[in-house]
Amino acid sequence: MTGTMPIQRNEMSEKIIITGLVNKPKEFGYSDLALLPDQIKDVSTLAAGREGVGVKLSAIMAVVEPKKDVQYITLEAEGDFAASIPLDAVLDQAIVWYGLDGGPLPVEKGGPIRFLIPDPAACGTDVVDQCANVKWLKSIEMSAERGRDIRPTTLRAHEELHEKEKRGEQSGFE
Repeated sequence: MTGTMPIQRNEMSEKIIITGLVNKPKEFGYSDLALLPDQIKDVSTLAAGREGVGVKLSAIMAVVEPKKDVQYITLEAEGDFAASIPLDAVLDQAIVWYGLDGGPLPVEKGGPIRFLIPDPAACGTDVVDQCANVKWLKSIEMSAERGRDIRPTTLRAHEELHEKEKRGEQSGFE
């Protein structure tokens, strides 16, 4: 595997863009996310070892109004990582984690915006796994069919991606 440089804050998008099969495409930055209902004031109550504030994915969906034929969301991260997962499987538990200590979530924690599924196993599908916890989130695209997904498909590839991340190279997931 070739190495890549760690992501720096000045290279990161400070907003996420929600596009695709939605009635109201929208960008959300830190302040926009903080104004939504269904805030999670302490993410650690849902995901041990995490800290900061987030908002339920369902609150964002209420704003953008997905069209009735939406089946999947494709989560795109800085650094060319993507995961496409069934919306219904994560809608009720997924969090957009965006803040810590009164400001944006630090890059070192996967910020400024991160997608988090506190209990991927509870989603009841093998398509939703730890790798669907996307760091450095820059967009969510709604679609009727599964979108771009470059998560590892073998145990070996999965381990290599985690090793790359431990070396400080970007991987975009958990």
